[in-house]
Amino acid sequence: MVAPFFCSFILRTLAWKQILADDGYVVSALKFVHVLAPDQSLLASSFAVVAGITYNFLPFMTLPLYSSLERIDPRLLEAGYDLYGGPFTVLRKITFPLSMPGVVAGTLLTFIPAAGDYVNATLLGRQPATQMVGNVIQARFFDLVDYPAAATLSFILMAAILALVLAYVRRAGTEELV
Repeated sequence: MVAPFFCSFILRTLAWKQILADDGYVVSALKFVHVLAPDQSLLASSFAVVAGITYNFLPFMTLPLYSSLERIDPRLLEAGYDLYGGPFTVLRKITFPLSMPGVVAGTLLTFIPAAGDYVNATLLGRQPATQMVGNVIQARFFDLVDYPAAATLSFILMAAILALVLAYVRRAGTEELV
């Protein structure tokens, strides 16, 4: 999970561009097994943007979650099974509540940078179909040179993220993280 961080974010995204290219192995294999139509493409689609975002931000979720799961005392899980709890019940009633700080930290570490991401949508998507909030801010700042609008949109995004984070932390019951 840590190995992708040894490579640049943009290089990882460009690698996905090569993987999902029309002449790449993935698209050729999917066309061979008739999952994709002969004229269908994965690149420049919503699927490509979601795949790129998922791959680039997955370590931000898994590392805090792993850390939180590792701290759970195995005796608590054993006690849940001894009290005739099935695997799903032990997961729902013991493992998930005890791993909640890792879930909250991972969700926040993933959501906050992904909310302003514009690289994946620019390199892997097709404008305007896969445009994200970061693309709008980036276009206002660099292309249209409309600094007041870019600053306003950035502030609105930051305020919305802050409101969502506070609501999420309160709902999750982990106020001590704030």
